[in-house]
Amino acid sequence: MLNRNIFGKQDATSEDKTESSTYRYAPNSGARAQQATPPASDAAAPPQTGLSSGEPAGSKLIVGPNITLKGVEITNCDTLVVEGHVEATMDSRMIQIAQPGTFSGRVGIDVAEISGTFSGELTARKRLLVRSTGKVSGKVRYGKLIIEEGGELAGEVTALSAAPGPSGGVGPRTAAAKAA
Repeated sequence: MLNRNIFGKQDATSEDKTESSTYRYAPNSGARAQQATPPASDAAAPPQTGLSSGEPAGSKLIVGPNITLKGVEITNCDTLVVEGHVEATMDSRMIQIAQPGTFSGRVGIDVAEISGTFSGELTARKRLLVRSTGKVSGKVRYGKLIIEEGGELAGEVTALSAAPGPSGGVGPRTAAAKAA
């Protein structure tokens, strides 16, 4: 059974929808549009995503170009894609800052992929990937660090150790020491 959503498009009933949703803020409409992911039975081919590092299933927030999101706490968002500018705090699974996107604030995340600019406090529990166009500055902690040639990382940089030490799980290794 199909219903018409508020945008006049046909949409599957709630029994047919998966839990995955995508939200995109469009700069000209001023409205938030929700795009439902096709039911699992229709998903024979893998879905196309803008993320190159294995995007997790779940909710996704895309802050598009020319959009500024300020002074917020982002919750219940599995993946945040920043193409504009965000000033916020966030604790989630994945963040992707696209070029020329910027993020300022505090982030606790499993996987971070930075092609744009991040400034503030970043904890990437599993992996921090700084692309060749990426710039990260501030207090940075990471599980695994990958920096492409041309990528920049500056500030207080610390590796999260596998075994908790006297500092409560934060080891004294730095990005320079890890590369050696």
